[in-house]
Amino acid sequence: MTPTPGLAPRRASLEMLAAIRAGRTLDAALDAAAPGLADPDRRLAHELAAGVLRHRSDLDDRLRPLVHHGWRRVAPPLQDLLRLGAYQLVHLDRIPAHAAVSTSVALAREVVGDRAGGFVNAVLRRVQREPGEPSTTTARRHSHPEWLVQRWHDRLGAEETDALLQAQNRRPPLVLQPAREELDTIADRLDREGVAWEPAPFGAGLVLSGGRPRDLPGFAEGAFHVQDPAQALVCRFTDPPGGSTLYDACAAPGGKTIALGRRVGRVIAGDWRLTRIGRLRRNLQRAGGGNETVVVADARTPPLRPLDAVLVDAPCLGTGTLARHPDARWRVTPEGLAALSERQAEILRGVAHAVAPGGLLVYATCSLEPEENQEQVDRFLREHADFRREASRSIPPELLTPDGDLTLWPQQHDTDGAYAARLRRVAP
Repeated sequence: MTPTPGLAPRRASLEMLAAIRAGRTLDAALDAAAPGLADPDRRLAHELAAGVLRHRSDLDDRLRPLVHHGWRRVAPPLQDLLRLGAYQLVHLDRIPAHAAVSTSVALAREVVGDRAGGFVNAVLRRVQREPGEPSTTTARRHSHPEWLVQRWHDRLGAEETDALLQAQNRRPPLVLQPAREELDTIADRLDREGVAWEPAPFGAGLVLSGGRPRDLPGFAEGAFHVQDPAQALVCRFTDPPGGSTLYDACAAPGGKTIALGRRVGRVIAGDWRLTRIGRLRRNLQRAGGGNETVVVADARTPPLRPLDAVLVDAPCLGTGTLARHPDARWRVTPEGLAALSERQAEILRGVAHAVAPGGLLVYATCSLEPEENQEQVDRFLREHADFRREASRSIPPELLTPDGDLTLWPQQHDTDGAYAARLRRVAP
């Protein structure tokens, strides 16, 4: 039989969705499923899997009425196949409908059998004729957990929550930050190679329309690293003293270590997860400034004498980065939020001892949840009378709360969501 064109990237996306259901992240699933794919096919595989994750609830609501024996009785691989086909039919105008249907049918026959191919063909032909109406509830229409959307609605109101959900379902851009070269030099390299770019919000990087970082001019030389403007603004907000020694307590994968290494004399980059230490080392070897030292260390018990500055980029629920990590929305739970909040408090208590009198402690997350952000800092300050909040003059005032904390919202600032607070240890 003649192979069906376009099957390889769709097969990879189906494998990715199965791996994500088993607990892997989207990035890890892509690396495992698409090692031999050409770049265009790899990009398509990522687009299809990420698109299904961003629209899963809405796709299910469109498909459910078309499956007469019950959606829940459809095996998970077939559910994913139907979602992939429906996503292409409903959301991707550039893919012909016949290609979306034929590849889904071919995959169904390959994975399950001929009978499954006929079932997928019948359902997707109906989607092609009658795409159906979007989901009725806000959470399902935007494919986010009900409990999380309700929290945002209670805090932000209906209009702002809807804007946030739309922002969380956009494809995030590729943004370059300076590493071993300045932004102007990186921009000149891109111009010479005909690579289009535009300034990131608040001047925090260069935004590209797409492409793989390793294919860009300057990658091999470590000219740049990839980082959302929100995280670059956290580094700008940190504003450590020049020539100081800074401890990056939760450093992997190393983006903030690279950025802050350009500002200080030395960075000690710590992480307790051995699986991520390797990635941290590789990133620093490619784009670091040479003044970074990697240590395996638990942030709750830092093996350091008191230092000039400490950054805690705390593990968090990550609700500010659901556009960049669409798989994460299906893993977040209220119980996870409570557990992470307690862990963050433990980390803050532990690193407080690593800050010298007069030194700076910066606490940051990529979360939108108050328990992980301002409430966490308020709690820490109640327990540590020798620390005070301190504003930063390096950040536009409109990005700061009345308390002086950095707060970024995807729907307002066109960045990932992020939070940071500067805490000065009072000298005796």
